[in-house]
Amino acid sequence: MTTRLLLTVAIAMSVVGCTVGPNYRRPVVSTPTAFRGDRRPAPDAASLADLKWFEVFNDTRLQELIRTALDRNHDIREAAARVEAARANLGITRSNQLPTIDAGVSATTTRAAASGSVPLPPGVDQTRTIGTASIGLSPFEVDLWGRLRRATEAARADLAASEEARKAVTSVLVADVAGTYFNLLELDLELAIARRTLSVREDSLALIRNRERGGLGTLLDVRQGEQLVYGAAQVIPNLEQLIEQTENQISFLLGGAPGAVPRDRALTDQVQPPAIPAGVPSALLDRRPDIRAAEQNLVAANATIGIAKAAYFPRISLTGLLGFQSDQLSSLFTGPARIWQFVPQVTQPIFTAGRLGSNVRLAEAQQQIALVQYERAIHGAFRDVSDALIQYQKVREIRVQQELLVATLRDRSRMSYVRYQGGIDTLLNALDADRDLFDAELRFAQTTRDELLAVVQLYRALGGGWQTV
Repeated sequence: MTTRLLLTVAIAMSVVGCTVGPNYRRPVVSTPTAFRGDRRPAPDAASLADLKWFEVFNDTRLQELIRTALDRNHDIREAAARVEAARANLGITRSNQLPTIDAGVSATTTRAAASGSVPLPPGVDQTRTIGTASIGLSPFEVDLWGRLRRATEAARADLAASEEARKAVTSVLVADVAGTYFNLLELDLELAIARRTLSVREDSLALIRNRERGGLGTLLDVRQGEQLVYGAAQVIPNLEQLIEQTENQISFLLGGAPGAVPRDRALTDQVQPPAIPAGVPSALLDRRPDIRAAEQNLVAANATIGIAKAAYFPRISLTGLLGFQSDQLSSLFTGPARIWQFVPQVTQPIFTAGRLGSNVRLAEAQQQIALVQYERAIHGAFRDVSDALIQYQKVREIRVQQELLVATLRDRSRMSYVRYQGGIDTLLNALDADRDLFDAELRFAQTTRDELLAVVQLYRALGGGWQTV
């Protein structure tokens, strides 16, 4: 009965106690009515970030690579371990709010010496056994001022922040794998263009040499043709080097050793989402995991102020014991063998040389730092979205014009060589057209890649990619 009453009083005092320190309220941060760079007349509630990553990226090989990365990537595994560590820390911190009860049973046997200072009468048993059975309440702090509750609040916020940080790592990883994969496809396309150009230039060089042997050309024409052949040939090993290094980069993101990376669709066959809505700006605060992580850090910093302020007030600790003790084990659990102990302790700081006040000011300063970081995360997110929207729109316009330019230069090169073979134009014009076409085709490949990367960046900036199911 005494222990039950003791526990009831302790828990009741903890529950009804006040909680010092400020309660968290989400800061008011003004958000724009529309994303800068969004050309839609009115923001749509739907957003590209609402799609799962496998709904945005339709390449089968890319989906396999992302799944492997989500399972084996080092950063993902580290982030998951940090979540488990934060969850364990919450359990430890929360356990401090409840009492710890220990049970113990012991038996002590002693034997008096026969030649002691007080000899015992003959026939008296010189052996004595004392048995003890008890249930004890370890030192337990009564949380009158909410110090332990604030600590639990901070630990819970740390757990939430670590979970959001894991989602942010997932979002970054999905974008990195997709972006690196598109870089790899772009290098494949450049290599195909270089090999095709080299083949065409070798055929042209053979024609120039035939004309030179027939007296219709000069050695200068041959050297100019050789220049274009060697120029295309030296590009190929450089591209092959970049391709293997990019494959190694993808292998690292996948948490594996360097190796070849399988492909599915070519760069020009990649399917983009039919619509790329940005969504409502205010929804960005609840969608981006880095913003949510910054807010949870602010929650934890706010709770820390309460922990610091609670140090000004008395700390009450309770220790209790209820049990039985007897030198006759047969009568150990009888009424006369009952023992109990109740020890309350109150500790009040009197002189701390300003340490308590400094702790409060430190906690308040850290809360202001967390507030600034939260606001920075929000404003940085809006800048990311605006930059990605502008990049996507402008790169799309550039790609359209680049495609027209390639078609024009391809036709120009064809006609220049026809005119050269017919003897009505100089080789210089044909070689210039060939050189311009090669450069334009490489830039078109890069622009096509940049358009896909713009979608990746916009998807990440809007807070997409962490939804795994």
